[in-house]
Amino acid sequence: MRRLHMTVNGEPVRAEIEARTSLADFLRDSRLLTGTHIGCEHGVCGACTLLMDGEPVRSCITLAAAADGREIRTIEGYEGDVVMDVIRQCFSECHALQCGFCTPGMLATAYDIVTRLPHADRSRIRVELSGNLCRCTGYLGIINAIEIALRRVHGRPAAAGATRSVA
Repeated sequence: MRRLHMTVNGEPVRAEIEARTSLADFLRDSRLLTGTHIGCEHGVCGACTLLMDGEPVRSCITLAAAADGREIRTIEGYEGDVVMDVIRQCFSECHALQCGFCTPGMLATAYDIVTRLPHADRSRIRVELSGNLCRCTGYLGIINAIEIALRRVHGRPAAAGATRSVA
């Protein structure tokens, strides 16, 4: 057993864990934060993406022990966050979610894009999303939502003649 100290969604957490417990399993089983979805368990699908010290990580392949002393933000930790409120609204407006399985990871990744890359274009958004798989939406709505969220959060108007293009 290993002692663990971290901050999860702004709350200090102390626990004892098995050394090989994944962060996703720790959060879901010990903290009951089931918004962190587990898909592939190989770090490929991105469903388990969350923020650790403000950076996106795949919690299914990150050991909980690696989060010792770190700040973890799961999908449940965005209440009152203005940026996430904008992103969620844009996802809703653009029909950027269907079954919802990939959504927590997509939202965490979108949050990273919007806060870290204020001038990201569609091409860069696609690159940044490349580690997140969605089997339902075809990505168009997700890309549109992030593009609109970037404009809204950073106070830029839509380009003249801009529409929600298919590309």
